[in-house]
Amino acid sequence: MTTLLPITGSMPAPGGASTDLSAATDLSAATTYTDVNALAALKRDPNSPAAISAVAQQVEALFLQMMLKSMRDATAAVETDSNEMGMYQDMFDKQVALSISQHADLGIGRLLKRQLAGKSAPSTVKLNSGETTPVSPAGVPTAAIAHSPAEFVNRVMPSIRRAASALGVNPLGMLAQAALETGWGQRMPRNADGSSSHNLFGIKAGEEWTGARAAADSMEVIDGVATPRRATFRAYGSIEDSVDDFANLLKNSPRYREVLAAGGNPGGYVASMGRSGYATDPDYGNKLNQILGSDVLQWALGARVAAL
Repeated sequence: MTTLLPITGSMPAPGGASTDLSAATDLSAATTYTDVNALAALKRDPNSPAAISAVAQQVEALFLQMMLKSMRDATAAVETDSNEMGMYQDMFDKQVALSISQHADLGIGRLLKRQLAGKSAPSTVKLNSGETTPVSPAGVPTAAIAHSPAEFVNRVMPSIRRAASALGVNPLGMLAQAALETGWGQRMPRNADGSSSHNLFGIKAGEEWTGARAAADSMEVIDGVATPRRATFRAYGSIEDSVDDFANLLKNSPRYREVLAAGGNPGGYVASMGRSGYATDPDYGNKLNQILGSDVLQWALGARVAAL
């Protein structure tokens, strides 16, 4: 049996009318999703800081409501007992979404307030270490090291080319792998202070790792099912350190003999990497090959050559 929490405030009466409609003028009074009077008060001074804050909060609540509905639809194993039960669940989701938006900072409302007030969100933030790191539109550090594939190639290619030469492999295979693991440099584990871990190849920090660590959410394929997990990754002081550690892994593990045997053939490198068990994703090799043959990679490489 589903237990519903009580929803306070005015409730919709049959036919769409609302009961207990007090003349609410306080913009912060919209504590229930049915409080239409409080929301109507936003029209009186739409440019005031209070109105902007309230509108941003309502939009964030709407987004959360959509998420809750999608989660309920995706995980519902048993149909509701009646249409009435479905109605109450929908009302409950709306109220929960509004309550969360009022007591938690998800960043969506903060971004919208900046836009409504005519202010642009900062593109970088300064960390305790003194360096800056890119931030998302919501002002949250993303640990990105590049804003485009071309910038990513410019930043990592010198280190990758040096390591690939020492290993005797084509650098394009390693480049494609770094691009896949990091989303072209825009998605890497963050250190505690928000700075980048510089982990280009998604190497996890096992018991043997004595260096710095960074925690992040990851997706593992277990028994054919993609499963989200919280994992600990190796953290490096620089891109060069990350590439060197990855090169040492390939050189010192028998698992990657076939990868190194590919030599100057980048296609052989990614195919062998897919078979090596480096990732739990059974489609890992195909994904690497798609990046290797993509127009995006060719464009990024062309942009790097043009910039030299």
